[in-house]
Order: sequence, then structure tokens, then C-alpha cells
Amino acid sequence: MSSRFSDLVEEARLSLQALADYGDQFFHPAVRLGVTGLSRSGKTVFITALVHAMLRGGRLPVFEAASGRIAKARLSPQPDDAVPRFAYEDHIRTLVEARQWPHSTTDISELRLVIDYQRASGADRSLTLDIVDYPGEWLLDLPLLHKSYEEWSAESLMLSRKAPRAELAAPWHGLLATLDPLAAADEQAARASAKLFTDYLRACRDERFAMSMLPPGRFLMPGSLAGSPALTFAPLELSGAGDAPAGSLWEMMRRRFEAYKDVVVRPFFRDHFARLDRQIVLVDALAAFNAGPEALADLQAALAGILDCFRVGRGTFFSALLRPRIDRILFAATKADHLHHASHDPLEAILRRMVEGAAKRAEFAGAAVDVAALAAVRATREARVRRGGDDLPSIIGTPAAGESAHGEFFDGETDVATFPGDLPMAPDSLFDPAAPAQAQFRGLSHGAAGDADFRFLRFRPPRAPAAGIDAPLPHIRLDRALQFLIGDRLR
Repeated sequence: MSSRFSDLVEEARLSLQALADYGDQFFHPAVRLGVTGLSRSGKTVFITALVHAMLRGGRLPVFEAASGRIAKARLSPQPDDAVPRFAYEDHIRTLVEARQWPHSTTDISELRLVIDYQRASGADRSLTLDIVDYPGEWLLDLPLLHKSYEEWSAESLMLSRKAPRAELAAPWHGLLATLDPLAAADEQAARASAKLFTDYLRACRDERFAMSMLPPGRFLMPGSLAGSPALTFAPLELSGAGDAPAGSLWEMMRRRFEAYKDVVVRPFFRDHFARLDRQIVLVDALAAFNAGPEALADLQAALAGILDCFRVGRGTFFSALLRPRIDRILFAATKADHLHHASHDPLEAILRRMVEGAAKRAEFAGAAVDVAALAAVRATREARVRRGGDDLPSIIGTPAAGESAHGEFFDGETDVATFPGDLPMAPDSLFDPAAPAQAQFRGLSHGAAGDADFRFLRFRPPRAPAAGIDAPLPHIRLDRALQFLIGDRLR
């Protein structure tokens, strides 16, 4: 009953906020664009590159050709005083001057970009683009709003007993076997269980395994809530019979699970997520290729869960007034510059296969869904290299300093040619654990011919041009992403 009442209260708050937002947009057209993705998918780089391209006149042929009316873009103070500003200036200096990738997103941030353009009628107009950056792990928390502690426990335990998670969860499972849910509440037992459960989630996120289904998201990004009771709970082995006795460990864990939803999940949904108009979800599919079919299947489940979280539908007058909806969603496979362009279409096909079920449901509700392979900042260039009598399509870039997964050491300054191989045109083989590696990914490593083992080099950002920080950055399909997400609003 209390959960249902909370939902009704949230809906009332959302309607009031929607009315306020609509009144403002009547005079000042605006789009709230959510940018998210799971860890290391390139959210910070994407936003930095998008803003830099608009401010510095980057080459965006698909975006500009469709409108032909964009005059200029400028940054403006953001409307939400309680949300940190996206540090665009710091990130662009890191990319161009330090030639390093910016740090990953660990919290929500926002940036307002105003685009001045001319309508077909000749009238001058402005579109305000509010870019909201938030960790994709937070999205995976939204389904918790409609689950009980008991349901979440059962699902989490079932998932943790499947390979390759089972081995990673062994220390937590060992402690779990000693806990009696009916025993008296024990703070030290709760803390120990929460720590081992968090360690298990963190191990799953390691690039060797690249698991994606890792709620609760704040366990990996606690921020100011670190050590609080709202983040000090974990699943328990429950019989399913009866109810939690008052004062028991079970009752304490359930109470803290509900506190997590009230303190963390509902405010995020109400204040940020439910107000979005458009959404891009960035996906590091290459990391899942590295880890194998299990990681790909896990990523597929995570993306389906993410898409099902969106409140989607065709934008109408009444939905804008009372129940805002996301009417365009783009799923983008990042780091396309790590592959030859011949593999970009297969990369899009693989991503489309991952989201096809949930995408059909969203499209049925009236939302537009698309997929793209892109690199917001292109770190490589393409070339043909002869090796062993073969003329091979390759990519050339500067690997990050240190030892690679292949065992070679790079100085961080010297360019190397790598042969990334070809993704299969039919994506189904990538999701079949029984399929041989040759059927999954046929290619060449940068060192010698043979079947590629999914391990891609980490490249540094491109060298700065003579114009320095004011020069546009090279990219792959950033303009296509912009056209899909906001091109229709520049009319």
C-alpha cells in the first residue's frame, strides 16, 4: 500500500514539474537530452565532442546539410542549481592538450547549449539543448521501484550462481551460508555482507568479465552515501515462506532496501530521468567482445532492461503537459574507430540484435529507436599494410603507454598499425557460447596473422592540430547522432 501511495505522489510531482517545464518551453523551445551508458562507454567524451563540434564549427555534414540554418552555438548557465555543471572546459583540455581520455562519469551533471538557427520562413530562432549526463548503472536501479526485497534477493542470487559470476561471488556466498535471516539484526553482519556483495559486483565489472547487470548501481558509485545504512544491505537466502520477524536480519535488510529506493532511486527518477525528452545510450560492445559470449548475453539483458525503463511514446500536447515521454532513443556502439570501416555495419547489426525486442515495444508505443556505430573522437586512421604477401586493411593509432593484453610494451608516443579483423555479418554466432572462435570473430592481431582473440588496443586521443584547442576534433558519425536526436527540432 505504501509503495502504491509513493507512486501516486511521484506521479503528481511529475505532472506539476511537466506543467512548469511546458510553460517555459512555450516561450523558449528546449530539448532535455539524456546521455548515459554503462561504465567506460565514453559518455564524457561524447558530450565533450558534441559541445566542442557545435561551438567550434566542427564538420557535421549530415547534421548541417539537413538544416542548413545553424548560425552558431553558445554555452549558457544551466537551470538546475543543485546539479553539478558538466566540466566541458576541463575535459576538452584533457583531450587536446594532455592527450588523455577524461575520467569516467560517477555522478549526474548537466550543461546547457543554446543553438541559434534560422527557420525555413527566415525567422531567427534558438533551441536550448540541456544535456544531462548520468551513469547507466543508475538506470538499472529503476526496476527496483517495482520489486520487493525478497524478489530482488532471489533474482540476484540466481544470477550470481551462473558462470562466470559464480566464481567471483564465492567469498560472498561463503559468508551468506553462515547468515540466518531470522536471527536478530546484526550491524556487523550487514556490513560484512554488503562489502563482499559490493566486491562481487566490482569484480563482475572488471574488463576481463565485462558483466553489465550490476544493480544496485550506487554500490559501485556511492559518493556521499558511502557507509550509510541505505547502502549497507545485501541479498539473503530466503525460504519464501512467512514474513520477516520484527527485529530480524531479514527485516533490517528489507528496510534498508526500501530506504535505498526512497533516498536514491525515486529522487533520481523524479528530478532527472522522468523529465528527459530524448536519450542516447552509449554501449562499449568491444569490451563485451573481449570477454566472450557470456558478457555479450549479459550486456543484451542489461540493454533490454534499460530500454524497458524508459517512459517512451510519441510526444503530444497532453503528454508534454501531464506525462512527459522520451520520443527518441539512440543506441550507439562506441569506439568504432577501433575497427575498420568495413566492420561498422556488422557492429550496428550486433547492437540492433541486442535491443530488437525492447526496441519493438518502444516503437509500438510511438517512440523512434535507432542504432549507430560511432566514435565521438576518432583516435585512429585507416591504411592498407602489406604483411606476409597480403594487403591488409588496418588502423593506425598511438596505443596508451604500458603493457597490452597481448604482452607487448608501448611507449605511448609511437604509432602502430593493428589489424582488427572482421566482425561477422550475421551476429547470432557471437551470442553462442558453443560456437568456435573462428565463427565469432575472424581477424588478425597487430603482431601476427591468425584468429583475433577479441583483445583490442587502447589508443590515446589524436594529436592536436596546429590550431590547438580551437580546432574541431575528428569523429565518426557524430553528425548522424545529432541529426537523429535533435535535427527535427531545428525547423
